[in-house]
Amino acid sequence: MRTVSLFLTLLITLLSSSSCFAKTFFVTIGTGEMTGIYYSTGGAITRILNQSQDDFQIKAIAEPTSGAVFNINAILGGHLLFGLTQSDRQYQAVYGEADWMTKGPQKNLRSVFSLYPEIVTLIAAADSGIKTVSDLRGKKVNIGKLGSGYRQNAIDAITAAGLDIHRDLTVFTYNITQANLMLQSGKIDAFFYTVGHPNISSNEATSGSRKVTFVAIPVTDAFLADKPYYTKAVIPIANYPASTNKEEVESFGVKAGLVTSGKVSEEIVYTVTKQIFENFEFFKKLNPVYSYLSKEEMIKGNPAPLHPGALKYYQEIGLLP
Repeated sequence: MRTVSLFLTLLITLLSSSSCFAKTFFVTIGTGEMTGIYYSTGGAITRILNQSQDDFQIKAIAEPTSGAVFNINAILGGHLLFGLTQSDRQYQAVYGEADWMTKGPQKNLRSVFSLYPEIVTLIAAADSGIKTVSDLRGKKVNIGKLGSGYRQNAIDAITAAGLDIHRDLTVFTYNITQANLMLQSGKIDAFFYTVGHPNISSNEATSGSRKVTFVAIPVTDAFLADKPYYTKAVIPIANYPASTNKEEVESFGVKAGLVTSGKVSEEIVYTVTKQIFENFEFFKKLNPVYSYLSKEEMIKGNPAPLHPGALKYYQEIGLLP
């Protein structure tokens, strides 16, 4: 993960306090690991914004990061203007839960729009004997790096199965690229990853010499009532013919979304939102996970309050009253 430079931080400070486009400003977008969909999504957004750079004097840059939690903290700390995160992480930040329990509610977090569904995915070696989440007992399992969004999803899934991550299994904290390598080399038995499907990482996981299985993670209504940011989801196995699965895999998930700070100017957020929505069909073609997007759904599933700049645009086009 690269640290955002002092130069970019100074530019962000100028941008956040500016009320006009008198010169070129740099819009930084925190994404995720370079092999993940967050990084390619940041690239898709910057591609659209930079096509109109001469019109709006905005230069967008996608920054690889460790993921959702880092992005929220970097935005609120003034080191990034925008960031991609999960809806559960938005909720937890707004209400001061999980990683923000000691810090309290993050009142300056603002949503811009939601994107594709992200499904909590558990991939296990076929020779490990893991067929359910309960079978992780005594196994070596990667749950993700600190700062990643999916780490807490993994903990929630493991806890719901009645297991303790400290007592019942050996936990690893590799990034997703390392997790794939460790699974194929026999160093771990399984790994979690919350991601949209299809994706490169899951394709890589199924293409190795060690056969793998997508493990179902069924959840109860009580689980969903306790964690309202989750919804039931299904992994489409047709995208992964090299896996041992023959049918779609039951799980649960969240939604990816673009967030910012309430301190960022209305003009900037309005322009970013407008550019994505006015180039919507082109945007949808940039990654298969966007193919089912609709403008109406993109204003749903945002636990943080909408930024006034985004709200202004949605009202203009009639998506919100």
